[in-house]
Amino acid sequence: MNEMLLLRHGETEWSRNGRHTGRTDLPLTANGEEQAAALVPVVKARSFDLVLVSPAVRARRTAELAGLAGYEVDPDLWEWDYGGYEGITTATIRETHPGWYLWRDGVIPGDAEHPGESAAQVGARADRVIARARQVEGDVAVVAHGHFLRVFAARWLGLPPEDGRFFKLDTGTYSRLGFEHAEPVIIGWNAPVSG
Repeated sequence: MNEMLLLRHGETEWSRNGRHTGRTDLPLTANGEEQAAALVPVVKARSFDLVLVSPAVRARRTAELAGLAGYEVDPDLWEWDYGGYEGITTATIRETHPGWYLWRDGVIPGDAEHPGESAAQVGARADRVIARARQVEGDVAVVAHGHFLRVFAARWLGLPPEDGRFFKLDTGTYSRLGFEHAEPVIIGWNAPVSG
């Protein structure tokens, strides 16, 4: 693999309101569609040997609006399963669990559709995608979600999944991963394409 372009999907109603959105399949807002379309120049600047996209509607729509045709849906790219915290803001969680922090405290189990995941489980999914991407000779594009991509960056660097906490990532942004002297590095992170 040469370089990996990571796209975080555009804004949804829940991302705008700070609600944890794991497996709930929400569409992009009008602003989210604009964010995704603004990624076209970043995507058109190169060609990709592999394009992987989360099954979520918000990720697939971002890929389409950004101009990533012919992508493959990869279930390993789903967002962190927030379990019983699905759809809830951090502020609300902290009303009953003061000081709660996802990266340290994890999630509580939810219903059958949202059983919850540990950081290690998210990291294992990221590792599978990374291993797959490294089999490709050219560039790779990945369209996925905020917390997942933060874990992904940590695992790319060989760090524990919990170290994803150091990589803030906004909606509708792009990041680049690659190598320096054959060692994994972050080339660019959380870059916006529109004002």
